[in-house]
Amino acid sequence: MAACALRRGLLSTVSKYNNKHTHRILSVVDSSVGFEVNRPRLQCRACGLPGAVQPRRFMSSRNRPEGKILETVGVFEAVKQHGKYETGQLFLHSVFGYRGIVLFPWHARLYDRDITPPMSDSKPEPPGAHGSKEVKGKTHTYYQVLIDTRDCPHISQRSQTEAVTFLANHDDSRALYAIPGLDYVSHEDILPYNSTEQAPIQHELFERFLTHNPAKSPPFTARDTLKAWQEKNHPWLELSDVHRETTENIRVTVIPFYMGMREAQNSHVYWWRYCIRLENMGNEVVQLRERHWRIFSLSGTLETVRGRGVVGREPVLSKEQPAFQYSSHVSLQAPSGHMWGTFRIERTDGTHFDVRIPPFSLESNKDDKAPPAGYTF
Repeated sequence: MAACALRRGLLSTVSKYNNKHTHRILSVVDSSVGFEVNRPRLQCRACGLPGAVQPRRFMSSRNRPEGKILETVGVFEAVKQHGKYETGQLFLHSVFGYRGIVLFPWHARLYDRDITPPMSDSKPEPPGAHGSKEVKGKTHTYYQVLIDTRDCPHISQRSQTEAVTFLANHDDSRALYAIPGLDYVSHEDILPYNSTEQAPIQHELFERFLTHNPAKSPPFTARDTLKAWQEKNHPWLELSDVHRETTENIRVTVIPFYMGMREAQNSHVYWWRYCIRLENMGNEVVQLRERHWRIFSLSGTLETVRGRGVVGREPVLSKEQPAFQYSSHVSLQAPSGHMWGTFRIERTDGTHFDVRIPPFSLESNKDDKAPPAGYTF
């Protein structure tokens, strides 16, 4: 269903019959507003009650001069409420709608300032752990994934497809490089499906990292190159902490990553990247207008940064296009620090309100001796 929404002007209908009850998913997309992706909400047309999750065939369209054509992509699988998805699992992103495949999982600590009682499906941190945090961390599964390059043009206005960056392996302390089509996806954003294609995902690393094995489920297994790449780059890829907070129906999620240390002008410069996702959980259309950051360094300095928008954009968050995700970077001349701030949001009537960015730590507790391996296999 979500892959359908990546194509312009698409009306996709998915039907399944089960015990005389018909389950149907409709996704209507207008080319003027991009694409709309929602989780499947199955309802029995006979009794009006939610039905069980069933395998569902879904379609995608390809724009051709003679018109729009629907093509079969695969069959939906049941969403996992417990456990984790395995390497090689095909999925659709429930928010951004792209096709992807799971490389390997990460077990992160989620610091959710919106939740006070314990979450039933999470394990709390031991007493005293991360005492500087405002809330206790709960374990939460994320996945390192590859994005299908055919879908990147359709999501580029909503999510950066070159967000995973590394420090270059040379003396230029500010040089960065990115691996296009690499992303981190939360467990609840995975809509799993299966396909009979031997190469259902188009990405230059797909065949380097994965091999088709029809005897397995899912039928794609990790090559030695993926295992070696994961091991070499573990300190620079690792997702450890996730911070989340909601203000007036605008939820902000922050994930910081330590990138390493470089020497510049006889001093050490420590680098981090941070990924931010804004989601409009309500029905009101709003627009991000300004950012206001405060960056505290262990050296004792406090820097204030104000500016228009983020990464050169002022995204509109609506019910049809509820989310925007981007990555940026920060460097300190100290091995640790903190960041926090606000986003200035504008309503359609011209009034404004500030959305809190949850405070998060910048830690450099990784081994700096081994540089990132990047594309080295």
